[in-house]
Amino acid sequence: MQSEFLINALSVHLPPILRWAGAIGRRLRSHNISVATKTTGSALTDALTLADLTIQELLVAALRDVDPIFRHCRIEAEESTGDLHAFAQQSEFVLALDPIDGTKQYRDHTGNGYAVMLHLRTASEMLYSLVYIPEKGVQGWWVEVTPERVVSGPDDWSRPATDVVRSLVVAEADRPTTSKKIYVIGFQHRDVIAASEITRCGYEGVAPDEMPGSIYELMASGEFAGSLIHSPNVYDFPVSMQIARYFGGNACWTDTGEPVHFRETWLDEKADMIRLPRVVACANDPQILAGLINLAKSWHPVRYRPGDSLVE
Repeated sequence: MQSEFLINALSVHLPPILRWAGAIGRRLRSHNISVATKTTGSALTDALTLADLTIQELLVAALRDVDPIFRHCRIEAEESTGDLHAFAQQSEFVLALDPIDGTKQYRDHTGNGYAVMLHLRTASEMLYSLVYIPEKGVQGWWVEVTPERVVSGPDDWSRPATDVVRSLVVAEADRPTTSKKIYVIGFQHRDVIAASEITRCGYEGVAPDEMPGSIYELMASGEFAGSLIHSPNVYDFPVSMQIARYFGGNACWTDTGEPVHFRETWLDEKADMIRLPRVVACANDPQILAGLINLAKSWHPVRYRPGDSLVE
């Protein structure tokens, strides 16, 4: 199976599905839909709602039914709902989805940067990403990423979703990076400390509670330069990496400087998530990426541990 067929099928079928999912998210948000299951001790990770579960059920069923080509992919989903067994158990291609990225913000009504998102990848390559931010702008917001293009712009419900995404203006790949803002997450109770260290080094570290919106839209627009994340999960973070690669940057492990791949992951049993190991830096600009790697090269590789120190 060639990746081009998968990318084309996703670009055709996925926009209306994510638009429908976003509508469900907007409607359910007005109700008390919190669910208590995860026990990592981090409010950001443990947040779970019926919207996460319901939207994933919709996304999985849609992928199963709209085109048989998707069943040949392996699926990685942040939650356990949906007919996940309908998809391949072994495949070169992985469809990864996050039904609501930013669940805590969504549940607590502290911002509108939550998103519905899905991407296609192999063990080493990012092939396609689509992000829908239901409450940004008047009628929602799109971010679509392929190796050849990054687009970001408003939705328009009067037009078919696929037509809207295809009509968005492509960002220039050689666009200079002027922002110094770096999103920081995954360091547990040390997120603010990590953000302060980044700021001390000449960038602007931004902890989760200070984020003005979705990191994917913020990186696509250039408002943010990148991120520094401890053990990012495989459902949402890879989209940032694909955006960075389009603009000439990348994502790398800070202890080795090695570009991120997906042959090395671990199961976070506390959060029931698959994660990349250790600290990962991601930036649109290679110079900023090098600076983040140098800053965090000796930071502790273990996610869950006591104490406030960032280093081993």
